[in-house]
Amino acid sequence: MKTLGGQVAVVTGAGSGIGRSIAIHLAEAGATVIATDVNGDAARETVMLLAAPVDKPHTSRVLDVTNKDHVSAVFSDIHAEYSQLDILINNAGVSTMNRIENLTEREWDFNFDVNIKGIFLCTQAAYPYLKLQPTSRIVNTASMAGKRGVPLLAHYAASKWAVVGFTKSAAIELAPDGITVNCVCPGYVNTGMQSRELLWEAELRGMTPEAVREEYIRMTPLGRLEEAEDVAKAVVFLASPGADFITGEALDVTGGADLL
Repeated sequence: MKTLGGQVAVVTGAGSGIGRSIAIHLAEAGATVIATDVNGDAARETVMLLAAPVDKPHTSRVLDVTNKDHVSAVFSDIHAEYSQLDILINNAGVSTMNRIENLTEREWDFNFDVNIKGIFLCTQAAYPYLKLQPTSRIVNTASMAGKRGVPLLAHYAASKWAVVGFTKSAAIELAPDGITVNCVCPGYVNTGMQSRELLWEAELRGMTPEAVREEYIRMTPLGRLEEAEDVAKAVVFLASPGADFITGEALDVTGGADLL
């Protein structure tokens, strides 16, 4: 069913991983998708993978979510072309891994600038257009790390706790405009980001990447690594009419890993 037919959706960080899968699933649900990424080539590759649009054509944009002026200009350009914006998926995210004693200010700022400042800037830029629709959706990508302590990822976890807090606060503030705001909290997702984290964690803990990977699987009750499409399906639900009366939620999509 094309539950999102006639709607226009912007996805940040859509050039790979979870963002690319979200863009694919939104298009399959009938939405017109604008795939954005700091890597323009990757965003264009994502568009090539999308199902044929029901209405307006899918497009891509280069987007640096940490640059306020750039973000404002991109969203203004999108609205000028499409004349509507119904769904904003704030997915762009980064990670690094380090012990607190060795954590640099640059690493801290990098994680916070992309993971939460980017969500704030994109939400602020999209808001004037989202509120023009009778109902509209914002879905942010947080993390299981946004609800618990995570050794070696204190800075990343702190940024994702901020995503959860921003989501819940924005849900209250934007509700009078008919905008729902939710976030998803993935677990151990099998993406390029995780591949890098396996190498970092293995080195920091004196293990092999394979051993770390097996540990992730053991800590997931459903017995496998999470895939990007597991997250994408939850995001599409939160963007759909089925989630009309859901706002301010931080939905765990972890295969049960958050329970351990």
